[in-house]
Amino acid sequence: MATIMPESENIQKAIKWISASLEDGTNQPKHMLIEKAVFKFDLSPKDTEFLMGFFSNHKK
Repeated sequence: MATIMPESENIQKAIKWISASLEDGTNQPKHMLIEKAVFKFDLSPKDTEFLMGFFSNHKK
C-alpha cells in the first residue's frame, strides 16, 4: 500500500530522521522521537498528527 507523502520539506526530513534513529537501534520509543522531531524541524500540529499516524501504521 502506498503512503501519501506530504509536500513539506521539514516533515520529509523529520520522517527520514526518525526512521534513521529507529534503524540505528535507538532505545527511545517512537513517541519520544516524534516529539523531538517536532521541535527539531519546527513542525505544525497538523504535521505532528501526520507523523503520529505515519509511524503508528508502520511496524519496524
